[in-house]
Amino acid sequence: MCMKILVTGVAGFIGSNLASRLLHEGYEVIGLDNLSYGQKENIPADVEFYPLDIRGKDIYEHFKECDAVFHLAAKNCIADCQADPVETADINVRGTANVFEAVKKAKVEKVIYAESSALYEGSKSYPTQESEEFPESFYAVSKMAAKYFAEAYQRFAGLKFTALRYFCVYGPVQDYRRTIPPVMSAFIIKLLKKEPPIIYGSGEKRRDFVYVDDVNDFHMLCLTDKRTDNKVFNLGSGVNCSVNEIYRMVSNLLNINIPPKYKPNLPGEAEVTLADISKSMNLGWIPKTNIETGIIRAIDYIKDEMAKGNI
Repeated sequence: MCMKILVTGVAGFIGSNLASRLLHEGYEVIGLDNLSYGQKENIPADVEFYPLDIRGKDIYEHFKECDAVFHLAAKNCIADCQADPVETADINVRGTANVFEAVKKAKVEKVIYAESSALYEGSKSYPTQESEEFPESFYAVSKMAAKYFAEAYQRFAGLKFTALRYFCVYGPVQDYRRTIPPVMSAFIIKLLKKEPPIIYGSGEKRRDFVYVDDVNDFHMLCLTDKRTDNKVFNLGSGVNCSVNEIYRMVSNLLNINIPPKYKPNLPGEAEVTLADISKSMNLGWIPKTNIETGIIRAIDYIKDEMAKGNI
């Protein structure tokens, strides 16, 4: 009998890629998403999908008989979160607590949920270990609050959690429609359209980029390895690149040289992200995809989407 897995945020970038991987591995997948950020066309056809908001009690019935839950739904564009901290708290804190309540009522065995490397915004320790928690932006603070709710549900309801702190995950289906789109997809789309990419600040901010397939390798590990129970793990590559370096890589791979436009810094962004992934690697996980290979795959996906008229 195959395991039944529920994924919140299934129409988003990480959620849709995860659902595809779960189906490929033989799991049955239930997906929840209110489609306020994710796109319905991202959801694999074999997912049992319900267009529901994580803040509603109507989600509870869909957790019944699930073996595990991946909670990925969130308001996660930092600029949008800074502009509306009340909605940020409503989705990321109240919505997360509601998911955990649904898990408790359904007696689900395991929850794997998204924290964020944004919890390290104020840290100056690189590579950054899981113990370094200095949230600054409204988004990061909302994720910190969700972490406290997870710890409370663990204490009082005996739930088993694995918290994942994603660094800059990239790859196919990355959300280029966001108010401030991720640099990988934004650069590729702008250059293919023969438009100047936009860089906020000097371009010397450094980011730890990790390919989505490598992240999914760890997701699969979380389902089967009890050593992940009630632990928190960084998911990055353990190396970082400046935004300018990413622009140059994308430009060279496309053979399109259009100088970027530089705009003022965005509020709430860390200057440097770099994951200490030793704790994750101690379980046998290793990020396998080098950044050039990952960018080539992202380029191929976006070219295909443009050919279909979707971009």
